Amino acid sequence: MQTDNTFSTDQMDRTGDRGRPDRPNIVILYADDLGWGDLGCFGAEFETPALDALCASGVKLSQWYSNSPVCSPSRASLLTGKYPEHAGVPAILGGTRRTPGLPQQDTLASELRRRGYRTGLFGKWHLGASDEYSPSQYGFEETFGIRAGCVDYYSHIFYWGDHNPIHDLWDDDEEVWLNGEYLTTVIGDRAADFIGRHADDPFFCFVPFNAPHYPMHAPAEYMDRFAHLPEGRQEMAAMVGAMDDAVGTILAALTEHGLAENTLVFFSSDNGPSAESRNWLDGEEISYDGGWAGGLRGTKGSVFEGGVREPSIISWPARLPAGTEFDSVGMMMDVLPTVLHAVDGTPTEAESIDGVSLLEALTAAGAPGAGGLDRSVYWTYEGQWAVRRGDLKLVHGAREGMDPPAAVVEALYDLATDPAETTDVSAERSDQLAALTEELSIFQAKNRAWADAETPVR
Repeated sequence: MQTDNTFSTDQMDRTGDRGRPDRPNIVILYADDLGWGDLGCFGAEFETPALDALCASGVKLSQWYSNSPVCSPSRASLLTGKYPEHAGVPAILGGTRRTPGLPQQDTLASELRRRGYRTGLFGKWHLGASDEYSPSQYGFEETFGIRAGCVDYYSHIFYWGDHNPIHDLWDDDEEVWLNGEYLTTVIGDRAADFIGRHADDPFFCFVPFNAPHYPMHAPAEYMDRFAHLPEGRQEMAAMVGAMDDAVGTILAALTEHGLAENTLVFFSSDNGPSAESRNWLDGEEISYDGGWAGGLRGTKGSVFEGGVREPSIISWPARLPAGTEFDSVGMMMDVLPTVLHAVDGTPTEAESIDGVSLLEALTAAGAPGAGGLDRSVYWTYEGQWAVRRGDLKLVHGAREGMDPPAAVVEALYDLATDPAETTDVSAERSDQLAALTEELSIFQAKNRAWADAETPVR
């Protein structure tokens, strides 16, 4: 893939092949700190009508993973098709206006823009807050939202970290003020407007919501809707409910313009639910329990399943079977090659990416004998390591959440029988333990080489 992210009309007309009627539009909906059990279609005790309907119209991805248990690295993997260290973003990025970000490289947006797609981002960027790292530098021709991590949902002020609060709301590269407007709703409206304005062109609409990331803010109508739930869970359901309504607005725009059949819609989250005490607004220094990982172990910041397995859905009515489940492993780095395969009609041959196209496997979802790829996948974050191959997962130094110490020094789990990672099977699986240990060692060396090749953003 090229690394020049400048584009001309001539180049887009030459490479875009605008006349192909079968090329899908692309919509990616990305939640923030959403637990594996925080959607109705994934077992939540409340309904999420828009996303539940999307799941019914497409493929439920029951073993889909983030590449990292925290936000910036997982977003980098989604947009570049690479492991976080390979993309140059192995850690959470700050939010001052001097914060650097994703090293310059191709992204899904730049690749699609070269193919003639209109590209827009509406929501949370979190891959660099200074001007030279704005989304416009990575293939997005239209952007609206926040550049940093978490903001107040009504004033849009970023307050995380050891610095003064910073206002953080941008329309393209100009700062704008929408005081009092609930950000989740605004994001949904802006994304739907983009779809309507570009209904006659192929488009990529990336909608990385900042919901339901703290602070726990929701309009009264949503708090009232979930008043029957206990404190903590009520706030979470209200924020997810508002996000689901915004998703409904976006999906309605596709239907209104006759685009639903040939639009590939992917939904997921950057990492698992946050248990950080800062979720609470009353100053209590206790863990937050509003999010739910669906019975999986761990939360945001952990390489256990609860930190990295995400509630995910993909729908493309023209190509993918409706109401099916894909229960093989997929990762956020697979999105780029899968989307490019759908757009180009053939898999990408780029050696620079780590993900793989799962389009053929997804097309066969639900069919007898259908399965995923035979490969190992890896995670690392702040000294934690994990590798999964088949149903076996090896963890080293795994925490329960964001903070030390490690809860498990080393353990091997059989996720087919123990998805909650409660029982170490190392003793009876010594051969497989040795093989996974060797594979993890090779990945650790590769990770060090990526870190040495360029200075990652930390």
